[in-house]
Amino acid sequence: MKKICIILMVFAIIALGAVAAFGKEETYTEYLRIHIRADSNEEEAQAVKYGVKAAIVEYLTPYLAECRTKDAAEKMLKAHLGEIERKADDVLKKNGFAYRSRASVRNEEFPTRIYEDLTLEQGFYDALIIELGSGKGDNWWCVVYPPLCFTSGECGIVYRSKILEMIENFRKERQTEEK
Repeated sequence: MKKICIILMVFAIIALGAVAAFGKEETYTEYLRIHIRADSNEEEAQAVKYGVKAAIVEYLTPYLAECRTKDAAEKMLKAHLGEIERKADDVLKKNGFAYRSRASVRNEEFPTRIYEDLTLEQGFYDALIIELGSGKGDNWWCVVYPPLCFTSGECGIVYRSKILEMIENFRKERQTEEK
């Protein structure tokens, strides 16, 4: 009987160790995300969120084009938080909204998200968070570094080819690391 108890205890310890190892949340350090969180899910609040997105993407694109590392992109964002809020607030005001925005760069937990051919697993990521009003509505998200959402023409912006080169180099490096 004593042997059975000891064996069960050993299995229980092994099982707890496996749960602890596999249940741990990961922190992803190679990406810098952006989330623009609407005030609510009402149609008007969601529509203005996209107006804010267009203004922020247009404003940040030339600055992000100069960033060669995630750390440089994060420092640049932190240095421009006041202007990011002003750009967002201008869009809100022009559209008749009385609430304002809050911008910060912080580490938060996010669910698994898919962006084109990139899957960002659930875990903790550094992110530029822009909350519009209460920030309780659905969000628009993308990746600031590498600048994945700053490469398509969806906002009517002409993007520099330097950004595409950065993305291609980043993907090549990742593929090389995975081999």
